[in-house]
Formats: sequence, structure tokens, C-alpha cells
Amino acid sequence: MINQREESAGSSHQETDPIAVVREYYRLVDDGDVTGLLQLFEPTAEYSRPGYEGLTGAALERFYRHERVIRTGRHVISKAIIQGGEVAVHGTFRGMLHNGAEISVRFADFFTVTPLGTFSARTTFFYTPLV
Repeated sequence: MINQREESAGSSHQETDPIAVVREYYRLVDDGDVTGLLQLFEPTAEYSRPGYEGLTGAALERFYRHERVIRTGRHVISKAIIQGGEVAVHGTFRGMLHNGAEISVRFADFFTVTPLGTFSARTTFFYTPLV
């Protein structure tokens, strides 16, 4: 289930560093912590990526738990650009798919980070020859 991260009782509200939240996302996904990474998404957040309809709510959870073709791997961010709560990154992913194939692909991700440190939107692009 996708839940918002809870603020500590008695803590004052502070703006969250958007790039820190994005880096935490990649740490969680690379560590295989699906429960943790899902908590970074607002319940109404939409994740758009090639080959899928927009993923939100239960569809987002199903993607990460059952449909994602990646078994293991690591993301390396080459560059990040931050403007307010908008974060754009590009980098390289290297890993292994569930079918045993090794993969190395360049990617670009665009995140919208709320002041509470959750994602309201994410869009992914892959650098692969299609046209």
C-alpha cells in the first residue's frame, strides 16, 4: 500500500531537499526496498514510463512488486538539475533482468517533489534506439 511518510510527532514542518529525496529513492530501489520506495509516492502520484499506461495507486505498487523487469542493479546519477520542487536527473543504470540478461542503459528521470518530501509525479525516459 502506498502511504505518505509521516512526520515525527512534535517536529516542526521543514522544507525537504528535493535532490535528497530523489537520491533516497534510488538507494531504496537499488536495495530492493519496495515498501520504502512506495512511501515516497503520494497516493495520487502518477509514474509515466515507456511501455506502460500511467501508473498510480495499486498499479504503481503492482509494477514495483510484480511487473518490473529488473531483478537487481545500480543507478548512477551523472547530473541533477533542481528548480523548486522539480528535479531532473540523468545517469546510467547497470543491472540484471529477471530473465538473466545483463543491462546497461542511460536514463533521464523527472520528479515533482512536494514540500513534505513525497513525489506527486515521476516520468522516466531511456536512451535506446527506436527510430
